[in-house]
Amino acid sequence: MITIRRLIYREVLLSVAFVALGFLALFFFFDFVDELPQVTRPDSSYRLDHAMLFVLLQVPNHLYELLPIAVLIGTIFVMARLAQSSEYTILRTSGLGPGRALRSLLGLGVVFTLLTFAAGDYMAPAADRAAQLLKARYQGKLSIGQTGAWLKERQTERTYTVNVAALASDGSLQGVRIFESDLQGIMISMTQAQRAEFGDMAWTLQDVQRVAFGASASGTAVAAGQRQARVEWPTAITPEMVSVALLKPERMRTLDLFQYIRHLESNGQTSQRYEIEFWRKVFYPLSCLVMVVLALPFAYLHFRSGGITGYVFAGVLIGISFFLLNNVFGYVGNLGNWLPWLTAAAPGLIYTLLSLGAFGWLVLRR
Repeated sequence: MITIRRLIYREVLLSVAFVALGFLALFFFFDFVDELPQVTRPDSSYRLDHAMLFVLLQVPNHLYELLPIAVLIGTIFVMARLAQSSEYTILRTSGLGPGRALRSLLGLGVVFTLLTFAAGDYMAPAADRAAQLLKARYQGKLSIGQTGAWLKERQTERTYTVNVAALASDGSLQGVRIFESDLQGIMISMTQAQRAEFGDMAWTLQDVQRVAFGASASGTAVAAGQRQARVEWPTAITPEMVSVALLKPERMRTLDLFQYIRHLESNGQTSQRYEIEFWRKVFYPLSCLVMVVLALPFAYLHFRSGGITGYVFAGVLIGISFFLLNNVFGYVGNLGNWLPWLTAAAPGLIYTLLSLGAFGWLVLRR
């Protein structure tokens, strides 16, 4: 049994690696072509080697997104090839029953699950942050939309609404505005800073202009302004929270997303979108287990000469449909206010039922 497992594992690993490498090369080419217009801009110091490095830093994120599809296509190819050459028939006569074959593939699926989790939770976030800072270094700054990123925090009897215009190449914040209000929503002050740096439970604001709002003895509204070169503003907003607001949430670590969700809930803000992304990052690596189960029935089919190509193409379509369904459920669940964990788990559950149905019909009955 150990020899059989080694044979299947070696073939599947080589095939998955080959498919993943092909997909990554294709996406690398597309990303590099997208970066070329920014290289040719006359007012930019962003050169060809910078674009090449930026695209290379996008590879871990593509690996995270494409690995389940590569697992499906690579495993289908191996199972279909073993069936076509009658090798799998020999393995079956040697004692490789359906249950034992399923357990063997699930063991390999666990390896791919751990690899997908590592790529999505460690490699991709670090590489994406380095890529964005690289682009900010040579293009000036990193911003999102026209109004920047917005965050909110409650402190004792005050509520602070923070707006960050951009993230500088050195990790500091640019164009920071802090709106202070009481629990009734009445604005107390507005603070503007050209630059802010993260500290220990505080931000260091530089080139600060603060405008305080109040009422005179006659009841008329008054505003008093003052300038300071440096101000320490105590806050629990961490660099990871700002990164979630500035960068794409699906490229953040699971723990960072969880902490940001707790921050939003404690400040009375909606967290539906981030909860869906959190649960997607929890369930998405498990889709590798679903993919290997989907591929196993292909070993029990009967092939004519050259018929393997059509089944591999079917595997490509199944993988693309899973990827699309996963994205569609995320958008629809956010719009429909569905349960976040159910929205994230639904595509995997649907394909799990399909794979078990195909396994039961083709393997156990036929």
